[in-house]
Amino acid sequence: MKILHTSDLHLRREGDERWEALQKIIEAGKKENIDILVISGDLFDREVNAEELRGKIRWLFSDVEFEILIIPGNHDREVFKSGLYFGEVHIFRDLYQPFEYENLKIWGFPFEPLEVEKIIYKLRSLGRYLDKDKINILLYHGELIDVSFSRNDFGEEGEERYMPVKLSYFKDLKIDYVLSGHFHSKFNIWNLENGGYFVYPGSPVSITKKDKGKRKVNLFEAGKPPKEYPLDTYHLEEVNIELDPFYEKNPLDIVNEALQGVHNKAKILLRVGGYIDSKKIKMSETELIERIKRVVEGKTSESPNLEFRDISRITEDSLFKSFMKKLEEKNYDEKNKRELLALAIKAMSATGL
Repeated sequence: MKILHTSDLHLRREGDERWEALQKIIEAGKKENIDILVISGDLFDREVNAEELRGKIRWLFSDVEFEILIIPGNHDREVFKSGLYFGEVHIFRDLYQPFEYENLKIWGFPFEPLEVEKIIYKLRSLGRYLDKDKINILLYHGELIDVSFSRNDFGEEGEERYMPVKLSYFKDLKIDYVLSGHFHSKFNIWNLENGGYFVYPGSPVSITKKDKGKRKVNLFEAGKPPKEYPLDTYHLEEVNIELDPFYEKNPLDIVNEALQGVHNKAKILLRVGGYIDSKKIKMSETELIERIKRVVEGKTSESPNLEFRDISRITEDSLFKSFMKKLEEKNYDEKNKRELLALAIKAMSATGL
């Protein structure tokens, strides 16, 4: 039995990158012959988006042969309270009312602004209903607070806590999988002490510029470990280039080569730092910046961060030439030479050269 697990699409409008990501997920479900699609919260970004997309969602969700299960997240909890029809889907509104499918019991914990004590109480109460003879799956939308992560991984939620839990809260519960949402940045799995798994699939599309790299969903067979399944959806890729004024290759060629391997669905977050020697490359700092901007036009999600500096005045200085000569006489490895050169350039730049 195959389950595909995703979360945090934050849908806003039809036809944009987020909508295309949902279509890709549906296509992946059909291709992989899944039995169940789980969406662990924040399908919609806001209530108004759900109202605008409801007709299209009905059609999209009704054109499948697998079950679709949804829990409300912190962004769309109000959406699912009114009983609106979103197609042939099961929406969890009560933690203690499971969805049963063959040897699975699937429980949904809809997002609520709860304190830790109340969350623990509800999970402990759930323990009385878990079936020891079946695979129990809990759908959750909140923060796992006892592991190493940055709050940036949750998108742009600020400092407020959202349904915080620890792995230890599940220690004595017969829960085989916690399929969670709210964590945006990347796919993550943690082992539960009882042998189960706690999984964040990450957003299947880059929602903010903090969500970098190719996006994934969780596709697995019930009873087996969760597995990453890569998607060809919109995402952000960081490209960091450090220019070396003593390297023979033209800086523009270096930028072009760095962009060659970028995925066709990606937008680039480009940073170019380091130094150039304008006399050597026969191109001023301004000219190089303008040419780089032309090369990356349409390929970046924002203006490129071009931090490099022209040091032609330094390389022509007699003191620097003397330093270079002495450096070449020393038996340093290439790494140490580069570090000493960087220090010399920094020191001479500070003098106003």
